[in-house]
Amino acid sequence: MPHDILTLISLGQSCNHCAMSRWGKIFGAAAGLALGGPLGALLGAVAGHYGLDHGDKGAKGGNPFDPRGDTNRVAFTIAVIALGAKMAKADGLVTREEVDAFKQIFDIPPDEMANVSRVFDLARKDVAGYEQYARQIAGMFRSKPRVLEDLLDGLFYIAKADDVFHPKEEEFLRAVAGIFGFSDADWSRIRAGHVGQDQADPYVILGIGHDAPDTAVKQAYRRLVRENHPDLLVAQGLPEEFIMVANTKIATINGAYDKIAKQRGML
Repeated sequence: MPHDILTLISLGQSCNHCAMSRWGKIFGAAAGLALGGPLGALLGAVAGHYGLDHGDKGAKGGNPFDPRGDTNRVAFTIAVIALGAKMAKADGLVTREEVDAFKQIFDIPPDEMANVSRVFDLARKDVAGYEQYARQIAGMFRSKPRVLEDLLDGLFYIAKADDVFHPKEEEFLRAVAGIFGFSDADWSRIRAGHVGQDQADPYVILGIGHDAPDTAVKQAYRRLVRENHPDLLVAQGLPEEFIMVANTKIATINGAYDKIAKQRGML
C-alpha cells in the first residue's frame, strides 16, 4: 500500500527537531563545501532548515569535514536522495518496501530517520528536475563510471524493493543512465543485473557475447570484479554506507560467471 514518504520513514520513530542528528550535522557542514549547482542548493536548503553554520563539525567523533575528500561523498549521497525522491514521483507511489530499501542502503539509525525524511521530502518538492541533478553528478564522476553505475544500482535496488518494477521507474532509470553517459549496451548489462539471476542472461551481465571464448569470459569476469571492488569504489568517492550495494553487485557478477562456468564445464 502506498504511503506518504514522511509518514513511512518516520513511522514508529520519536522526533525531536531540537536535537541535531549526525545526518543533520553532516548536511549542515556539507553546505560549506564548494558543491554549487542544484545539489548545492538542496544542501543549502537543508542547512537552513536545521539552522546550521558552515563551521559545524559533521563526522562521527566530532571530526570536521575535509573539503578535499568529502565533497564527492556528500554529493553522491545527496544525489541518491534527490534522484530517489524524483523516482518516487515517477510512478506516483512510495511504498514501505522502497523506503526500507533506502534505509538499508544507508544504514540509518532510528533516531536519525526524521531528519533524513526531511531531506528526501525537500528533494521531492524541489522545482529542479531530475535531469539537473543527474547532469551535475555525471560531471563530477565522469572519469569514474563505476561510481555512477553504483548509484544506478542503488536506485534499481530501491525501485524493485516492492517487487513491482514500474515502467515509469524503468523509463526514469534509463534516462538517468543516458545522462550518465552509458550506452544502450551498458544499460542492457546494468538492467540485466537486476532482473534476477535465474532470468537474467549471464553473458549480458558480464558484457560479453555468447560466442566469447573461455579466456574472454575469465578476463571479463576478473575485470568487472576488479573495477567493482568496494575498496576501490570508496577511494573514488563512494560513501562507505553504500558498500552493501557494491557487495550485491559483486555477488551478481560472481553468480553470472558461475552460471557460465557450469554450462561450459570450466569449473
